[in-house]
Amino acid sequence: MIKTPDMTGRTVVVTGASSGIGLATARAFSAANARVVLAVRDTAKGAAAAATLPGETDVRRLDLADLDSVRRFADGWSGPIDVLVNNAGVSTATRQLTADGFELQFGTNHLGPFALTNLLLPYVTGRVVALSSQAERAARIDFADLNHERTPYKESRVYAASKLANLLFITELQRRLTEAGSPVLAAAAHPGLVTTPMTRGSGGTLTQLIVRYLAQSPEQGALPVLFAATADIPPGAFTGPEHAMHMRGGAQLIGRSKRSKDPELARRLWTASEDMTGIKFGL
Repeated sequence: MIKTPDMTGRTVVVTGASSGIGLATARAFSAANARVVLAVRDTAKGAAAAATLPGETDVRRLDLADLDSVRRFADGWSGPIDVLVNNAGVSTATRQLTADGFELQFGTNHLGPFALTNLLLPYVTGRVVALSSQAERAARIDFADLNHERTPYKESRVYAASKLANLLFITELQRRLTEAGSPVLAAAAHPGLVTTPMTRGSGGTLTQLIVRYLAQSPEQGALPVLFAATADIPPGAFTGPEHAMHMRGGAQLIGRSKRSKDPELARRLWTASEDMTGIKFGL
């Protein structure tokens, strides 16, 4: 079991914290005496979730599929952030668009957190954690069609590409932080197979049966996130469950694809993300 250290006097921002892994992560930090900011699309649901937490909380609206919302959240921020957890994500069966016209999975899972992190980076004092997935091992990023306008849309393929993008983001973010002399550490976490509102609503019949009978709880899925956020790990680390091919139980450092560590690919994606969002490195 991962024991979260005492977080008294520290502030943690968790995106998508009204349910699932985000709420479980927020609850663990709250129980460790952190001030937890729930950054959520639906503030009513966020408030209901916050009411179940034992410590100090703050609920603020954030829609990662809308860059104006991301900017408003950042503009309204003041004070240090000890840990920023980019947890929120989506998976959709059909191609949809964000408010800015980006493909929804790529826009919400990568571009939104990319923008949010860079806008908040001047306030971050400790760590940035991105939720990724071992699905990245099967992924490719088509720079000629980042919005999947020409490529036939397949939910699992697009989701995997967004998770590869998360790891490439962490790779390049850590490089830039180190180059800037910043003490901030960037890491990524794979929660394993978890029962959440997103996994219950995606995939075909076989996938739903696997989730129903084999998936672990959000509290278990949060363990690799907490490990990435608080443990003594190397910069740019990737964490995940210990068992069942890193799909269930506990937390440890895990491997990742060579592609996800490719510095040239990471720089290329960063540049494309800056061009798409209009937001540059935050330091």
